[in-house]
Formats: sequence, structure tokens, C-alpha cells
Amino acid sequence: MTDNDRLRRADRLIWALNGITAVLVVAACVGGSFHLAWASFGVVAIASALLYAAGSFYSARKEQRLASALLCTAQFVLFPALAAPLSYVVASAALPLWDQTFASWDRDLGLDWMGWLSTMNNHPGLHAIFAAAYSSFLPQAAVVILVLGLAGHLLHLRLYILSFIFAALITIAISALMPAQGVWGYFHLTPSNYPNITPVTQQLHLKIFDGLRDGTFRELVARGAEGIITFPSLHTAGAWLFIFAIWPVRYLRWIFLLLNLTMIGATPVDGGHYFSDVIAGTATAVVCWIVAGRIVHGLREEISRIENSPSIEPDMIPNSAGAVFVPVAESKPRIIA
Repeated sequence: MTDNDRLRRADRLIWALNGITAVLVVAACVGGSFHLAWASFGVVAIASALLYAAGSFYSARKEQRLASALLCTAQFVLFPALAAPLSYVVASAALPLWDQTFASWDRDLGLDWMGWLSTMNNHPGLHAIFAAAYSSFLPQAAVVILVLGLAGHLLHLRLYILSFIFAALITIAISALMPAQGVWGYFHLTPSNYPNITPVTQQLHLKIFDGLRDGTFRELVARGAEGIITFPSLHTAGAWLFIFAIWPVRYLRWIFLLLNLTMIGATPVDGGHYFSDVIAGTATAVVCWIVAGRIVHGLREEISRIENSPSIEPDMIPNSAGAVFVPVAESKPRIIA
């Protein structure tokens, strides 16, 4: 299978997953009590269509790097606009809350959430750095897509997009079965508990989350949706995927590593997550990266190609799981997926 074949296969799967997600959201409106804010979805649809058209234009001109950057941006713009409403739909199942269990898991692991909040509150300057890192999620996603596309890491770019979609769908599915309101609601926190800082999320999602569970909130929006998933943490999964994705780009890998480790450290307080959410988000990222890698590259073929390559000066880049390092050529970074 050629690289072009892999690119086409990955793109077909990514668009198919977007389509399946859209069908599920529409079905929740046609067969249920939800309704769409059409104007919100229209803006996203137009933006994605324009990006797709521009990408197709440059693809016809054989400018594959720019074409990939535009096409993958179109994919990424569309998917969150569909996935966020889907997370609202599954939350309406209103299954029993798992907050007590997640808090218990933290205690069993010796992880003190209130102690971490106190640390952030006692060091507001440090917290400001953590909060900025936590808020960098969307800008980082845009940078990863543009950099990988323009730098020519076209298969790696699809690997990133596909692994993110998998991670989002898995977290949505698990959140339906193991819903939680998060630490702000469970611990009944108020600003008096953290007078020196302003965490990013706090209780922003609780009104919507509670409304989805009791039936009083039924509007689905493509833009401006609140993150309502607690377990696993999608922010944590996304942070690891940013690290894995950007690693072949030598001049950015260490910046992204530091930035995203800081984001992960910020997730309990600024995202309102239990530590167990962070651990589960890490596991989700690793699994999704490996599975997406198998699809995009083909595990056996890729291993065979690397084993048969000539011995040269090694550089160190992460494998698909981002945890084991293998020597490969600096001029031709490879990912075992």
C-alpha cells in the first residue's frame, strides 16, 4: 500500500466518522426531545465547506502539503461541532453519578485534590501559568494541523486527527455510562475556597449538565458548547496527543512537551477533574494513538520497513503510544503505529 493509498483511506474514515456523529445528533432531534440551533451549525458547515473546497483546489494542483493542512482543518472544524452536541445527548440518559467513586479512587491512590487546589491558591502566579496552558487547547490543535501539513508529515497528520476523533468518541461513550458532575459540584466549592485564583471552568457546565439530566435543557449548539465530560478527561487525552503528534517536528517537540505537561497538571483545578479522570484520559490517548496508527500505517508493514532500513545516526521520537522510544533517521522520522 502506498502513502497516497493510506492518506485516502484515513481521510475516508475521518469523514465517515464525522458523518456517523452527525447522524446520531440528528436522530436525537428527530426521534427525541432535542432541537438544533441551526444558525450555529450553519456557520460551522460553511467554514468547513470552504476549507474543503480550498483543500481540493490545491490538491488538484498537486500542492499536497497546503491541501492537507486545509482539508484536515476542515475535518477538525467540523468534528467538535458534532461531538459536543453528541456529549449533550448521551448526558441526558441521566444514569447514576460516579463522583463518589472517582473521589474514592483519588483517595485510594493518595492523591489529594483539595491539597492541589490549596497549592494553586497559595501560588497565584504559578496558577496563572497553569491556567494559560489549560486554555491553549484550541490554539494548539490549529498549530499542530498547520505545522504537520506544511512540514509534509501528511500521514502523521491523519494519525493525529483520527486518534483525536477516537479519543473524543470514547470519552463521550464512557461519560454516558459513568457520568459525573465534577469536583466543583461534588465538593460544593465556592470562591471562598480559592480566593486568590480564578480557575478556568469552575461551575460553568453544571447548569447545562443538570438541565440535560432533568430534561430542562434540550438545545444543541455547534459553537459555544460547554465541556460536560468528567471521566475520562478529554483535555488530558488531547494534551498527550499534541505531544505525540508534534514530536517529529524537532524545533517544537520540547515546547509542546513542556506546555502539555503543564496543561495536564492544570486539568484537575482548571478543568474541574478528579485525578482519576486524568489517569483515564492518559490511557485513552495511548490506546487511541496505537489503534489509529494501526489503521493509518499498518503495523506489520511499518515494523518491517524500519527493521530493513540502514543503520544511521539515531534520533529519539515516541512510538505510537508515546511511551517507548525507538531510534530512527532524523531525516525521515517514522512512527511505529
